[in-house]
Amino acid sequence: MDDKEIVTLYWERRESAIEETSKKYGRYCHTIAYNILHNTEDAEECANDTFLNAWQSIPPQKPERLSAFLGRITRNLALNRWDYYRADKRNGGSVPLVLEEMAECIPAKEDMDNLAVAMDFKDVLNRFLSALPKEKRIIFMRRYWYFCTIEEIAKDLSKSESSVKMTLLRLRASFRTFLEKEGVSL
Repeated sequence: MDDKEIVTLYWERRESAIEETSKKYGRYCHTIAYNILHNTEDAEECANDTFLNAWQSIPPQKPERLSAFLGRITRNLALNRWDYYRADKRNGGSVPLVLEEMAECIPAKEDMDNLAVAMDFKDVLNRFLSALPKEKRIIFMRRYWYFCTIEEIAKDLSKSESSVKMTLLRLRASFRTFLEKEGVSL
């Protein structure tokens, strides 16, 4: 079943929408959550919560790309759960490392709470990503959106870990330069 048909099921309030979403995107959502939480049960729960959130959001929303819509929901749910665990000092994983890597490239949280600043940053990020060659864009997104480890990225792209690390280092530097040229204050 294609995405438009699934979205139509949500608009018609048919419970089969959740089943079809789970069939098509269950593994995708689980992987996103697992890369952040490193816990199978928590990842499954985030994936299921994603489907519930989609049910509550569609309508009124009508996502153009269902995969991106579900991925964003899953990522936010997993990061919220990670914050909860971190507050209790129960979980580490790769999230702190990824966030530390990007700390110099993203505006302060207080600035991102301003909707206009957040939207501007999103536009700048999209322009940066669209200017990258496909492989570099994949590496950037796998690391900083999906929270994949360097080892996973290297294996999936048949590259050495040192090559992926160097690419990420150069991408962060060029992203920082791009942000400065765009007038984004860090």
